[in-house]
Amino acid sequence: MIKVNMKRILMLAMAITVCCTASAQQSANNPTGKLLGIYVHQHWSYNHPYAARTWTLDDWTGYLDGVKKLGYNSVLIWPMLETIPDPMTPSDEANLEKIAKVIDIAKNRYQLKVSIVFCPNVSPKSEIGRQYTFEKRPFFHTDDRVDPGDPVAFGKLMEWREKLFRPLANADGLFVIDSDPGGYPGSTNLEFAYILTAHRRMLDRLRPGIEIYYWAHFGWESYGKFYATGELVHGTAEEVQDAMKLIERQNIGPWGVASSGFGPSVGDAIGMSDRVLAFNYGAIEGEPSFPLTIYGTDNAYNGGRNGAERGVFGNVQSHCLQLPNTFAFARGAQGLPVERADYVAFANELIVGQGETIVEGWESLQSGDSKRMDKAAKRLRALTKRPLETGSLKGLLFGDVNRFIEDLAVQLDVMSSLQTFSNAVNRYPKSHKAVKIAFSAFVEAVETWQTRHGYSNHWYWPTMIEALKKLEAKPVDETLATLTWVSEEGDTPFERVKNGLARLEDYSPRLIKAMRQALAEWGK
Repeated sequence: MIKVNMKRILMLAMAITVCCTASAQQSANNPTGKLLGIYVHQHWSYNHPYAARTWTLDDWTGYLDGVKKLGYNSVLIWPMLETIPDPMTPSDEANLEKIAKVIDIAKNRYQLKVSIVFCPNVSPKSEIGRQYTFEKRPFFHTDDRVDPGDPVAFGKLMEWREKLFRPLANADGLFVIDSDPGGYPGSTNLEFAYILTAHRRMLDRLRPGIEIYYWAHFGWESYGKFYATGELVHGTAEEVQDAMKLIERQNIGPWGVASSGFGPSVGDAIGMSDRVLAFNYGAIEGEPSFPLTIYGTDNAYNGGRNGAERGVFGNVQSHCLQLPNTFAFARGAQGLPVERADYVAFANELIVGQGETIVEGWESLQSGDSKRMDKAAKRLRALTKRPLETGSLKGLLFGDVNRFIEDLAVQLDVMSSLQTFSNAVNRYPKSHKAVKIAFSAFVEAVETWQTRHGYSNHWYWPTMIEALKKLEAKPVDETLATLTWVSEEGDTPFERVKNGLARLEDYSPRLIKAMRQALAEWGK
């Protein structure tokens, strides 16, 4: 006679119920069952909450809640372990502890898969790195490159990495990029395969089963040539496929390929399409880029639609600003429409009843119509004078509904004044009073916005650059000339590339300062 253990049966039934409920929820959010991920990029050091480096645990929780409701089922985090000095600062220890909690919250509360990013061979300049907190540390002033062909140097790097990754070993995956900011002059695909093998051994010691993704962004050998020559030439699909075949021989499974520079079909020709995840970089927001909300283009939606066999990921630099494109990317990935009414409904889930006003602000920002932008900014600012009710996606507002509204209004100020300045300098001589008035208004508006978000790196706005060049102002022209990845300083191309990347880290405030100087010298 078989004995029935009722307690065990009840526990099993509960477990099945929980499993089925979670699966049903995931299916409702993402009926394809494929990975739909968002990348939380933390490279740049700027203000809260625009830079993910500055997020609190509550910020993280709200954001994870929001993207889960949009249909995302995976999150990729770059915790910036590469520049953490040895020994760590208290701020680095606190950040590692926070990211470990974020991983647990994402997995346990929201059933999200979590992966971590590592650059392949970037090491810290510890003496310099310790001069900064984690939140303020400039990457390209505190990092170095390790020759992967030097077993002693690379072994020391992996030893330090293992200590750093240990608190994060509950992650599901590890992405290792093949290029910026990693790479080494003259390094080969075979050395890159060995880099992944070293990370596989590290993961197996910490927690076996963590999946490795070869992040195919530029091509390892091609980026090595950039460091060797100073000339940037994108790699080919054949180069990446060669690397994939070499990696396969290393027996480092489980592993996959996140293709951000070579399309979702990069594995087809070599029978590895089932390993490929489409990482459609730049579809939601370019990086690095001066912060500005993007709305209404097809890039984000089509980026979500253009997935691979394993699914699709998108990247964001300023998550609190790119809500419309984060929404559009998820809709594309799930085969859902993204008409104007869908954006209004989405915005109503941010602030109840204000979807039309928000969408009009997003549309106006892209319109090139100064009067429309000014009117939209005025309507938005009127909202802050009354009580506002946040909706089910309130986590995407990072705890401050008025900050969200004022951000959009200030951006409208910037783009309105830029359009007026561009129109003036194209219509009148550079010495005309109308040009000076318009230029002054633009500088005031963009300085207000830059002070608000604090981002300081690469800034490429063609309309602005063309208008500024027509001023023929020496301080502005000299600063515009430094918008390059390669500097003139350094004895080798490798040094000139590294110096160029470092020089860009304060480009936008330098450009605004040059604009101010041009204004001051106007009447001299």
